[in-house]
Formats: sequence, C-alpha cells, structure tokens
Amino acid sequence: MINIRPDEISNIIRQQIEGYDKEVKVNNVGTVLQVGDGIARVYGLDQVMAGELLEFEDKTVGIALNLENDNVGVVLMGNGFDILEGSTVRATGKIAEVGVGDTILGRIVNPLAFPIDGKGDIPVSETKLIEAMAPGIIERKSVCEPMQTGITAIDTMIPIGRGQRELIIGDRQTGKTSIAIDTIINQKTEDVVCVYVAIGQKASSVAQIVTTLEEKSALDYTVIVAANANDPATLQYIAPYTGAAI
Repeated sequence: MINIRPDEISNIIRQQIEGYDKEVKVNNVGTVLQVGDGIARVYGLDQVMAGELLEFEDKTVGIALNLENDNVGVVLMGNGFDILEGSTVRATGKIAEVGVGDTILGRIVNPLAFPIDGKGDIPVSETKLIEAMAPGIIERKSVCEPMQTGITAIDTMIPIGRGQRELIIGDRQTGKTSIAIDTIINQKTEDVVCVYVAIGQKASSVAQIVTTLEEKSALDYTVIVAANANDPATLQYIAPYTGAAI
C-alpha cells in the first residue's frame, strides 16, 4: 500500500490554490423576438443601458433605443438578413461612441466613424459618445468672430459668425450644396475644421464632392461623414449625431 504523507497533500492543495486564476465573466444575453425593417425586438436584456451597443449572432451591431417593460427595441447597423427569431443577442456594455481627434482630418468615414476611403485604419486616442449632452448656454463661447463664405452676396448681406447655426434652404438643384462646398474651400487660411455630412446621397455625388475638395486642397482640414442612399436607414439616422461628435 502506498504511503501518503499529509504534508505532500497540503503542498499540492496549496500549489493549486496559488495557481487558481480563473475569472468569472457575466454576459447580459437576450433572445430575438422579431426582426424587420431594420428594427429588432429583444427579450431578456434586463441590464441593458439606453444607447448601448448590442451584438447579434451574425456580428451585426445594434443600438438599444426603446427600453420597455418586457422587451428592448434595437435599431440595426446592418441589413439584418441573417438575424432569425430565437437567435441570441449579447450586450457589449459600451454606449455608442465614435473615435475623434486630429487624425480623422482628411478622411471619409461612415456614420460609425470607420474609414471608407481605402486609406487604412484611423488611429484614434479618444472617443466621444454619439449622443452626448450639449453644453449649457452659460458654458458656450459667444459668437464673436465672423466666418466668410467666399460668396460676396452672402457675406455682404447676411452676417455669419463662427459657432452660429445657419440654415440653407431651397428647392432641389438650386445650389445649396455648392454654397456649403464654397464655404469649406474658403476656410483654407482661416484655421477652421469643417465636417460635411452627406445623408442619403448617391455615392457618385459624394465622390464628386471629395474630388472637388482635393483639387482645392480643402480636404486636409475637412472630415466627410457619408451615409449613402444604399446604406441602412439606421446609419442615415445617426449620421448627423456622428458629425456633431466629430
């Protein structure tokens, strides 16, 4: 019979305790009830936050918007063709945010701030929430510096200042985009960062704008957020929020 020494047993147990580094990871998982028209109803995500990113089985990303008593309304950041009733959804624990910083200047990105210009990834060291709280009136700097559009008729009749919101309204094919592009080009020597958000436009129209800005050397201080006509409605919905965050 083999002699078992108590000190050997205690040493083995002690070594196993010292080497025990198993981590417990808790995932918030739900089940798809129904999906259609870019919206999914999910059951079981009790700990989900408003605006949190959710990941489906087919790696489609969604944003939790409607937090109801028995289900969660999720808008999909993709076509959702492979999402089926009964499939699982995992909460990521992250609120929808995009990468920001000087490195994004001169790039064309989608509404999730991922590059679509074929120039490689964008190294960012800072992120900002897509839906962030706007600063209060007292915290904002007053409009005290003019901004020239480069169009004499507008600059002489309509005073426009930096930080001021100005609506360009008119019928189709009347030159609204041309005014915005001319204004961007005119900021070449003014130390102004320009963000152009294209929503629901044809990709060819966006490409034409990019070419114009490149020819005028205006793309170096400009960021273009493109949610084209063939993109899901959800991406077109969050495009202006992404532009404001950038």
